[in-house]
Amino acid sequence: MNMNTEKLKELVNSSDNIVFFGGAGVSTESGIPDFRSAGGLYNERTKSNYSPEEILSHSFFMYNTKEFYDFYRSKMIYRDAKPNAAHIALARLEEMGKLKAVITQNIDGLHQLAGSKNVLELHGSVHRNYCMRCHKFYELDYIINSEDIPRCSCGGIVKPDVVLYEESLDMELMDKAVSYIANADVLIIGGTSLIVYPAAGLVSYYRGNKLVLINKSSTQYDDRAYLLINDSIGETLHNVIQ
Repeated sequence: MNMNTEKLKELVNSSDNIVFFGGAGVSTESGIPDFRSAGGLYNERTKSNYSPEEILSHSFFMYNTKEFYDFYRSKMIYRDAKPNAAHIALARLEEMGKLKAVITQNIDGLHQLAGSKNVLELHGSVHRNYCMRCHKFYELDYIINSEDIPRCSCGGIVKPDVVLYEESLDMELMDKAVSYIANADVLIIGGTSLIVYPAAGLVSYYRGNKLVLINKSSTQYDDRAYLLINDSIGETLHNVIQ
């Protein structure tokens, strides 16, 4: 265990007001690709002439719904992914009464699968899907097993409860996230490049002096960190709870 991981363990042991804010890098160790790295989703070629960012937009969903779902089913859903050591460690910290909330940019539901209870999903979840006409709820399997465009029993189109480009975030959820971060003793940020706004702007609401960054690449907040750990998030958090 390196020195900074040891220091993180001491921080965690002495605090019962920890908040975790995470991004795609938390789930890469579960086999889900991230978006912006060299091997990430946004650097992949698609079958069409559209970029992944264009496909994952509200207007594309509305006007090219079948093509949206072709891409969404093949690139955004990882049905067999399992929680990794990071998800499991965070659920354990919550169970111990130390972690107050997990704030995530991920849509995969792996935090809940690991046992976390208080999870704020800023970008929604693939596990929630609603009819755009009557708002009936549908589970993920319905989307996976539907052919072409998933339709409700009322005839309406079923849309995933994920935040697409051109759509706004849930401001009530953002307010909750701001409150948790502003009142945290220790803020641990992991697996995020901190360049996606407005979610990345949440960091500026932290008023404490125990900011911990666990990320394999550098971020704009590195110089503000009390602890900087450029290592595997799963391994790091696993060592912290041992």
